[in-house]
Amino acid sequence: MTILHYIFIALEVIVLFNLIIGVHELGHFLAAKWRGLKIERFAIWFGPTLWKTKIGGVEYCLNSIPFGGYVALPQMASMEGIEGKTENSAATLPPVSPLDKIIVAFAGPLFSVLLAFVFAFIVWNVGKPSDQADNTTQIGWVVAGGPAALAGLQAGDTILEVDGHPVKNFLPSGNLDDSIKWRIITSTGTNVAIKYERDGVTAMVYAIPTNPPTKWYERRALRQIAVDFAQKTLIGDLASNSPAAVAGLLTGDEVVAINGQKIFSPDAVMAAQENLTNNPNTPMTFTVVRDGKEFDKTLLAVKPLSPTNSPPSFGFMTLLGNTNVSLVYPDPWSQVQASATQIFSTIGALFEPKGQIGVQQLGGAVMIIRVYSNLFADMDNGWRRVLWFSVVLNVNLALINMLPLPVLDGGHILLSLIEFIRRRPIGPRLLNTVQSGFMVLLISFMLYIAFFDAGDWFRSSHVDREEPIVFAPAHVDNGDHGAQVTVPSAK
Repeated sequence: MTILHYIFIALEVIVLFNLIIGVHELGHFLAAKWRGLKIERFAIWFGPTLWKTKIGGVEYCLNSIPFGGYVALPQMASMEGIEGKTENSAATLPPVSPLDKIIVAFAGPLFSVLLAFVFAFIVWNVGKPSDQADNTTQIGWVVAGGPAALAGLQAGDTILEVDGHPVKNFLPSGNLDDSIKWRIITSTGTNVAIKYERDGVTAMVYAIPTNPPTKWYERRALRQIAVDFAQKTLIGDLASNSPAAVAGLLTGDEVVAINGQKIFSPDAVMAAQENLTNNPNTPMTFTVVRDGKEFDKTLLAVKPLSPTNSPPSFGFMTLLGNTNVSLVYPDPWSQVQASATQIFSTIGALFEPKGQIGVQQLGGAVMIIRVYSNLFADMDNGWRRVLWFSVVLNVNLALINMLPLPVLDGGHILLSLIEFIRRRPIGPRLLNTVQSGFMVLLISFMLYIAFFDAGDWFRSSHVDREEPIVFAPAHVDNGDHGAQVTVPSAK
């Protein structure tokens, strides 16, 4: 059943990915038909052909390298080095005006935007999932010794501004400029000014961001101040015979305090457990809420039987954040506008002289496939998130293709404008050399990005396959909610 589930997800990703590319190329195809251009090939992806058929004089094919697609139009800029030899050369076909070339080139991005609006209209009707990170600027966890902690920020503080910019959410899920994380990673000063509120009092601190070290095969880490957003701490899976399970804690219980101190994130529970590695293993009291009722459970962490190198543990296999996901209904225009703002902000950050965001941080086809796979795997609202991400992806595809670089649609438009000004096209030999050279650069760039995308995916999947924790049977004094667990001594 699991294998069939993953196969189904893979098929969904392939269909959707090809739909997005196919609609973009369909724009070129229909525009070429309208303007009377000769069409030789309609291809999805590049590289060696996996499948092809010929209908009405046009060859339709699916290739093997998922970097996009093309419509072979010999009357446009020659791209034989990329698209293969054509049956008809431009010299044997009627000339095409620069205006016709511009219309055909522009039609691809236009159709991508139109498809984005189609997805956006669906999202407008079915809703977009919105979780805690989209709606809070409250700090849930501050890493001890990190920049935020050294500056004086604490869990429970609410961040109001970063470097003088008001913020509305923690993660950049909508407008990048409104998010705390984006403002931190795009900051350029030695210090980052953070205005926050604590217990009704507003104050300012100045944190010095750090860049965690990374290995040569990993993406360079961006600036951070080592904080996370506030969310509920809900118990997920519990290890059998673990202190938490023996004490009667259940999946869905909410932990609200540890040793009487209120917590704002699941990170607080994990940190309390990790601290036992180098500190005395003393009992801890967890304040728990179940069905609206609050009670305490005192637990003593135990060293599991396996893995044998595991530190003492309470047995919380997973801790969940806020599972109450709400639906919002943004109108189509605001969705497309927000998607466009994201790509403009990202491109702007790339060219910031003092900024740290480089091309290494961009994502390619592997990242897109990974995102879609993760979204489809969400059985509850994954399909809604897929629709929303498709809006973002189509807008990005349209805008990236409008960049005035050879082999992109914007490059075709630029060449057509040059032809209009010169009143004659650029020589085919020079044009083919330029196009082929830029295509080599583009494929090299995509492979460079794919290397880091694949590495991220591999490392993430490796973490997910951690060895399960096994505990020895234990006895519990089955008293009231404040029961003390009796377990073997941890050594």
